[in-house]
Formats: sequence, structure tokens, C-alpha cells
Amino acid sequence: MPLTRRDFARRSALSGAGVALAGSVGALATAPGALAATDFQSAEDTADTAGAAPGHGHGHGHGHGHGPGYGPLIPDPAGLLALPAGFSYRVLTHSGRTRLESGEFTPSHHDGTAAFRGPRGTTLLVNNHELGGPRSKWQHPVPLTEGLVYDPAASGGCTVVEVRPDGQVAEWVGIAGTATNCAGGSTPWGTWLTCEETEDKAGHNGMTKDHGYVFEVDPLDRRANRAPKPVKALGRYAHEAVVVDPKRGHLYLTEDAAGPNGLLYRWTPPHGFGHGRGKLRTLADDAGVLKAPKCFDSGGRFVDDLSRATKTGTVYGVDWVEVPDRDARTVPVRQQFDDGDITRARKLEGMWWGDGGVYVVSSFARGESPVPHDGQVWFYHPGRRTLTLKVLLGVNKDPGEDGAFDGPDNITVSPYGGLVIAEDGEGVQHLFGSTESGRTYPIARNELNAGTPEKPAYSEFTGVTFSPDGRTLYANIQTPGIMLAITGPWRRQRR
Repeated sequence: MPLTRRDFARRSALSGAGVALAGSVGALATAPGALAATDFQSAEDTADTAGAAPGHGHGHGHGHGHGPGYGPLIPDPAGLLALPAGFSYRVLTHSGRTRLESGEFTPSHHDGTAAFRGPRGTTLLVNNHELGGPRSKWQHPVPLTEGLVYDPAASGGCTVVEVRPDGQVAEWVGIAGTATNCAGGSTPWGTWLTCEETEDKAGHNGMTKDHGYVFEVDPLDRRANRAPKPVKALGRYAHEAVVVDPKRGHLYLTEDAAGPNGLLYRWTPPHGFGHGRGKLRTLADDAGVLKAPKCFDSGGRFVDDLSRATKTGTVYGVDWVEVPDRDARTVPVRQQFDDGDITRARKLEGMWWGDGGVYVVSSFARGESPVPHDGQVWFYHPGRRTLTLKVLLGVNKDPGEDGAFDGPDNITVSPYGGLVIAEDGEGVQHLFGSTESGRTYPIARNELNAGTPEKPAYSEFTGVTFSPDGRTLYANIQTPGIMLAITGPWRRQRR
């Protein structure tokens, strides 16, 4: 049954200010030096397993005070990653330097990543490589490993990185011949869904097959990845991220596109379908139902774009409208709706499941929004069918200076409370956190200058995710493609 505007308006009026959500993340402070709250307990009190194996890292001391957050970021003598005192990092893969098991160099342009428990104490990381267009365009595309190729003309794909207890690292191809593999998402059954952020069709941009699909990659079973097959039931569009509702079986997907702005999608499985390893690839192309949101405010008024919200705590009711042609045979999916049919959003990016719902990033907006901003994070509550604005980043007026944050992209829910967000904005690039009470704090800063001393340029962070034991934060510097393991005195926020 749809959540009608009248029902939502009545519910909002009774509650006074929309629907309250527990365990929420508040508004992020954006002023320089805005740091986390001090109500923490030590990670040693809660973690029960050891951290990442030792390697050739770069330490920054061992102590930290009892002030907010983890303290200021300390410049890295190696010129790669600034971290707070007591934290250190290790480079796991580096495009053009480290090599796959098969001998080729690690592919470039690291993007979405998730960590899985592997056999015999290993950690398995599936890493997207956001490489679009023909293979001749890139120096280090994903190698066309026999049996794992979807389209031999395409450059992207995934690699699997194994971190062993003794500190050794191995890497191999999980899927190849896909295009512009962006954020993606993990599944409750232990696989990775890699998403193509493109709408290229066969015959365009050098491709020999249609692209813009989701593929499943199994980090634990290499044989399961042979003969890659797109999950066409999830639609063909510029996919960004995907999450799975472990209770209801729905999949939520974001689309990073413009002209018009992209959409959030919800896929409902067919009756009687049971999720599990490899089950998605058995679906018929038209299985289940793919829908896009239609939002309205507490007064029952239709909301055409999420960037209209200018205050954290804004709550929208959500109906879902079926996609006419999910494979976009003649018209892109987002263009199949009239403007009054659905609610769009600017640069829908990363997602993560947590607190019984979906955290969804919508990056900066300018002309669409009554108040220009540099990023939003929304929370969708499936039971209440509401979207609540949790994070609103003000415009960063001086992105070349260290301090404020802008352009949220990949996101994860932290085992220590709140969120960790990868920055893809202008100027200086950070990993930063938000406490559940809404305070922000820096975690890392990219110091690898890809520009010049006069005009510095820094690549975005991607693939932010914690190890299964919560002791290691993995993240990537997208260009040239560096995977990092960050360890240190993580602290849990008291509830």
C-alpha cells in the first residue's frame, strides 16, 4: 500500500516535526577545526581481535590527548597521507608498482571497496576500478583474465586483494571487461555488487556489448565469477552504489547522472525469490519491480528534487513509481518520467546500510537548491517510508585551504558510531567522520600532489570501508590508484 500524502501529512502533524529516527547522524559542522565529541571509550575495551598485520607503514607517534576527535592531522614525511598522532598507514596496492598474481600491474583508478572475512584469518577486499571507454585509453586497465571477461573492449572491472595474517598481500582479477566500475556495495551473503557508472551501448565508445549494469563478484569463490552475467533486473543506467535491505530483500541503487538529475531506485524481488550467493544472476531480465521515489513534504506538497531541502531534520514521505523500461532500450531510465512523476537528486553517490535503513549521499547542488550547498546525506527508513536529511554541508568558500569539508562521495557506517565519509570536492581532499551528535572531525588528508607547487591538485578518496574486525580502515586514493590500510587508536562513541 502506498504511503499517501494525506497519511504522511496527518502523521507529521501529530508528531509535530516529522518522524524521529533513532541512532541518527546530525548535521555536520563545516567550520575549520570542527571536531568530534569527547564521549568515547577505548577501542581496546570493545575489539576482540588483532589489527592489520605489520608492514612498511608510516607512523605518527603513539599518544593522543583526551580532546575532541583524534586531534590535528600531522604532515606525512613521505608526502602521501596525513593522519592524527598515533595512527599509521600501509600501502596495500599501488597502480603501476604492485602486481597481480598473474604478473600484470595493479589496475588504476581505485573506487568502491568492501572487506570480507577470508579463509585462515585473511581479509579479502574487492576493489572497483573506475575505467571507462576503450582499453587503449588507459595505461593499466583491468587485465582480460580468461573466463572472467564480459566485454573484451571495456577497461574496467574489479580486483580482489587478499591481506594475509603474516602481512603478505596478493591480488587477482574478480571480473574484467566492464566499464566505469564505481561505488558498488556488499551483500549480506558475502559477495560484492559492482556497478557500472555508464550508459554506453554496443557500438558506442568502442564497446561491443551494452553497459550500465550491476554484476555480482564472489571474493571467496573464483569459479563463481566465470562467464560474467549482468543482473539486468536491476536496470541499465549510470549506476553508482547499491545496498541490500537484509530484512525485506529490497535493493536500493543510486544513479549519478545529470540532464536531468539522476534517481534513487528500489528493486523489489519477485515473490518467493530467496537471496544468496549467485542467485541474482539466475533472475530473468524483467524479474521483480524497479521503482523510483516520489517525495512529498509534511504539507503534502510534491518535492521535485532533494536539493530543495535546506535544513537538517527535514523529513519527506516517499511513494515509489515503477520504471517503464528498466533496460533503457531507447530512452534513458531517468528521462522516462515527466518532471512531476518522480523526485530527482544532484549527483547521487555512495550508500551504506546501517541503523535499520539506508544512508544515501547526494553531492553538491547549486542552481537546483534554494541555498547552494556542498553535499547532503539522507537516511531512508524502509518501515516508515521516509527520507530524512541528516547531513548538510555548507558551501566551502576556500577549498584550497585545509579545514572545511565538501563533496561527500563514498560513505560507510563506522563500528565506532557515526559515519566515515570520503571527500570528492574541490581542493584539499579528506577522509572525515561525523559523530552521531553531528560533530565532524578529520581522519586523513591526501598529500599526494598530482599538480604543481604553484597549482596543487589532489585526487579524491574512495572505497572507505572497515575490516570485519573493525580495527583497520581501508580507503583508496583514486588517482593513480592506491589502496591504504589505516590503523590506530580508534575509539567508540558512548551511547
